[in-house]
Amino acid sequence: MHGSIPVLAACLALAPIFTPSAHAQTVASGHRDILLQSTKSWNGVAYEKYPTTQPELMMIRLTIPAHTALPWHTHPVPNAGYVLQGQLTIHDRDSGKTETFHQGEAFAESVNDIHRGESGDTQTVVLLTYALTPGTQPSIPAKGEKPEY
Repeated sequence: MHGSIPVLAACLALAPIFTPSAHAQTVASGHRDILLQSTKSWNGVAYEKYPTTQPELMMIRLTIPAHTALPWHTHPVPNAGYVLQGQLTIHDRDSGKTETFHQGEAFAESVNDIHRGESGDTQTVVLLTYALTPGTQPSIPAKGEKPEY
């Protein structure tokens, strides 16, 4: 009987290694907040048909220094942005429309409209997601302009 006490003690010491985690494992649906759902861009232009080729997603984090305007450019496909830090004012070159998006706001980018973003008094950081097709560039500089990034 005395020999079984050390064996019992060893088993009890090793029990946590072989037993499931003591943490609760709850299965439940998560909460979603729709940040953006749109059939048109921020400037009111409706998105047209989408290509039927294989899709390719691209997500980038774009950092713009304070008091900086990006070069004029277009996007050939729908894309969405989310302001992580600062603010972004988007200017549409042809219509003259502008709209400012602040930290925590999402926006639908324009397609084939020449536009540019501009930061405010602080650095701006934007998360951009492009719905591309393989081989498509997400941003195309306007004639005579530098690349957006």
